Formats: sequence, C-alpha cells, structure tokens
Amino acid sequence: MARKGVAKGQAGATHSITEASQGKYHYVYGAYVEPVLTIDPGAVVSAETHDAFEGAIKAETDKPSEILNFPYLNPQNGPIWVNGAEKGDCLAVYIESVVPRGPQPRGTTVIMPEFGGLVPTADTAMLTTPLPERVKKLEITAEKGTVWNDRITLPYEPFIGTIGTAPEIEAISSLVPDYYGGNMDLPDVAPGAVIYLPVNTEGAYLYVGDCHAAQGDGELCGVAIEHPTVTTLRVDLIKGWTIRTPRLENEKFYMTIGSARPMEDAARGAYRELIRWMARDFGFEEIDAYMLLTQCGRIRLGNMVDPKYTVGASILKSISGIAR
Repeated sequence: MARKGVAKGQAGATHSITEASQGKYHYVYGAYVEPVLTIDPGAVVSAETHDAFEGAIKAETDKPSEILNFPYLNPQNGPIWVNGAEKGDCLAVYIESVVPRGPQPRGTTVIMPEFGGLVPTADTAMLTTPLPERVKKLEITAEKGTVWNDRITLPYEPFIGTIGTAPEIEAISSLVPDYYGGNMDLPDVAPGAVIYLPVNTEGAYLYVGDCHAAQGDGELCGVAIEHPTVTTLRVDLIKGWTIRTPRLENEKFYMTIGSARPMEDAARGAYRELIRWMARDFGFEEIDAYMLLTQCGRIRLGNMVDPKYTVGASILKSISGIAR
C-alpha cells in the first residue's frame, strides 16, 4: 500500500559544502543565521563534516576537560535553505554515503567528566568521584573498519549522529534531540536510509554533522567513534505531508523516532507516531495497529546520554499489510 503524498523526486543539481565554504560551523539549530547554501528539491549535497570536537582533540595525551568548551560540541554544516519548503511540509533526506575524510582518517572516542550512561552527570547529580579522563585515537578505513587494538577491528558502520531542521521559534543546542531531529545518535540514520524531517519554518534550514564510524545501542560512555567525513545527501521536499517528529525508512523497516526524558516517554512517543503513520498511510485502525505492534514492534535505543534520550520504534516491511 503506497503512502499518501510520498514520492521520490528526480535527482537535481549537485552541490558541495567544504570547510572553506562552510566557514563557521554551528552549534545551535535555528533559523537565525544566514544559510550557507540554497538548493532546489532533489539536489544532491556533499558536506565536509567535522568530528564532534571540531578536531580539537589531537592526541591520546590530551585532556578533554582542558580542551573542550562545553556546550560547543557537535559542529553542524549548514544551514541549507530548501526552496519551496514551508511549515507543514516534510524534507525527505536520502543518505547516499558517509565516507571518512582526511589523508589518514582517524576516529576519536573519550571519557569526559560528568558525561555518559553509567556515571553521575549534571542531570543525575551524585557525590561519586568522576571516572578518569581517557582519549582513544583510532585508525579508520571504509574497507577495513576501525582498529580498536591489535585483536579487535570494528566494521565501518557509519551514520549521521546529528541531523535536523530548524525549530519553529527556538534556537536549540546541537547536543539536544527533539521534534526537529537534532542529536539523535541513532545508528539507523545510515547510508541507504531516508530520514523524513518536519519543516517548521520557511526554507527548512537543514543542518547535518556529528558522523560516527561505529556506535553501540545507547552510546554508552557518551561518545561514539567520532570522525570527520564527506557525507552525501539527496534532499527532497514532500509538500503537505505534515509529521510531528522524524521518521525513517530503509529497505527493511519503517521507523518513527521519539526523544524525551524519561526513556519510556521517548519510547511512548515513538510508538504513538508509528501507530499514527500506520493509520494515516497504511489503512490501519489505530487500535489494531496498537495491538499489532504489541506483537511485532521493535525498539532501537539511539542514545541514553544526551539532554533527551532517543528511541526508534519500527515495524518490518515483511509484515503482511506493511510492504509497499
């Protein structure tokens, strides 16, 4: 059964955002800065993204607390103005590729004070002594993956940690995921997927950055394998398809994404939007979709460390009545 209003448009012009053309990277999602690029729907955009630290951590001897300037983390390319985008529309962002950048690509992961899933934080305040800071610099190739040590090499499974549109009125830190997308850290936002993002203001103001070479569910210590990339997207516009929060589709499943605290509210929000999607575009009664997802719905934990937690709720396309 086809979805109403959702169609893949024709590929358009090709654009690039280099470090030089980007100039200042942004740490806030909002519609209050000049776009670095204006495109028509269907355009292909390649962006030179930075790692989450804008390259500031250079060696394993570095001490993050002395180098990083919180909350200036997760530098974003953009914003990109999409011609014709208006509130109530939707961007369909096709993720074509995420490729390590640099003559000798390297990734970085760290332990930082008061940050992570198993330590005291500013939101979960305790008197416990922070863990010692640690930095790991890791060799990365798309072909071989990430060399963790002389025994372990992780496959290269890149995805976009932070992507979204401008909120309608707010200007919000690129550390925060919410209804516009943002720092979801969801590994399914990967090459081969299309992420649907609500348009909240004219032009959409698309931002992207914070790409990861690998990450486990939950991003447990708070920092994945952060690395600079060339990330290529095709940006389409769906007029009049109004969605409340981001959605995602790949060859295997449909997913809706919720970000909130506590974590169960993120899961509730994601599942509610999946039920509404199934009812609106796939001919289900809401209560029947609710009952069906109880039997076959799946949950993916993006992050359990950010100011809001992110959960994806999905249903396989192989389930009868869902596949197009």
